[in-house]
Amino acid sequence: MADFRFVHAADIHLDSPLHGLSRYDGVPADDIRGATRNAFDNLIRFALDEAVDFVLIAGDAFDGDWRDMGTGLYFARAMGRLNEAGIPVYLLAGNHDAASVLTRSVPWPANVHRFATKHAETHVIEALGVAIHGHSFANAAVTDNIALGYPAVVAHHFNIGMLHTSLTGHADHERYAPCSVEDLRARGYDYWALGHVHDYQCVCEDPPVIFPGNLQGRTIRETGPKGAVLVEVQDRTITAMTPIELDVLRWARAEVDCSTATDLEAVQSGIRDALARAHATGDGRPVIARVILHGETALAGTLADRASGLRDDARAHAAAISPDLWIEKLSVRVTPPRTSTVEVGDEFLALLAEAPGSGELAALLAADLAPFLTTTAAIGPADPDELRHAASAGDWSRLLASAATALEARLAQGGQG
Repeated sequence: MADFRFVHAADIHLDSPLHGLSRYDGVPADDIRGATRNAFDNLIRFALDEAVDFVLIAGDAFDGDWRDMGTGLYFARAMGRLNEAGIPVYLLAGNHDAASVLTRSVPWPANVHRFATKHAETHVIEALGVAIHGHSFANAAVTDNIALGYPAVVAHHFNIGMLHTSLTGHADHERYAPCSVEDLRARGYDYWALGHVHDYQCVCEDPPVIFPGNLQGRTIRETGPKGAVLVEVQDRTITAMTPIELDVLRWARAEVDCSTATDLEAVQSGIRDALARAHATGDGRPVIARVILHGETALAGTLADRASGLRDDARAHAAAISPDLWIEKLSVRVTPPRTSTVEVGDEFLALLAEAPGSGELAALLAADLAPFLTTTAAIGPADPDELRHAASAGDWSRLLASAATALEARLAQGGQG
């Protein structure tokens, strides 16, 4: 039995845009538009430098149908570099690059082995004693438990299962190819190379069931290091599984607790400190940060009123810390103290408390915001924590609660600030 090493990657989303940047002035969207390509280049370079024995890509190499042939040609050239080095690639189609999604194609180099869409199949590397089992998506919404149809183990081989799946469910990802860890363990394989979830996760250790995460974070929901996993095997036993960082920029949340702030200067100091911490998470890479002000504070009304100015201040703080630190947006989520410093009638406070559950107010709000939502739909989907997202989803109670909180904050400050 030969010793060998392989790279397990997934969710490359080649040429996918970094979402939500063009709406915010100052973020270098043009400069980082090629981030997914650059991270992919890092993957290829790592495989070549380490002379790994093979590479696994467990779905979503592409983000959808190619806008032009450039995406496919770029991928083909990268595979050609691995082909020249004698490194085979085993490629699985996921929901974003399912057979029904991609309308264009190019001839792949001989080292690229794609899995069938009609049924699970096995590719064997006889020289290494490795059997790789996989099942590509025929369409974008595979809702069956296809893991149950995976082949039996190949005797006296190191067996790897490749699957693009949400397992039993994941809060941030659609439910595709659902299955349980026990379904996977029942196949008797030595390693499961999963894709679809964009964070590194070791779901099970015996056998290893691994999500490597995506190569490059693309939104504020994909913070922290991104990359792939290097797996080392000796005598059919895994001796090491090492996450490798391949991303070229990082997303970070700069959380600022305003509960102890007594004035705006204290808030500004908190923003500076939070941005410095966010910058440090980049490990030398550019960082795009979202500043989030939270906590219970008497300054709630002032901060809500001055959100635009605070965003500009945050940009100035970021520029002072590093030219490679950028602000995606500033979000004000502070709440007023529970005890108001001004006398407000109990009936009025009761009306504020009831506002989020008022169907009549919700209907009026929906009618008033309909033109706004139609106009802003062209911008693209809103982030889940944006109020526009709540409006688009018809979550009027959330919008009414936000408005009620803002009004109560202003009342709590007695109109000062």
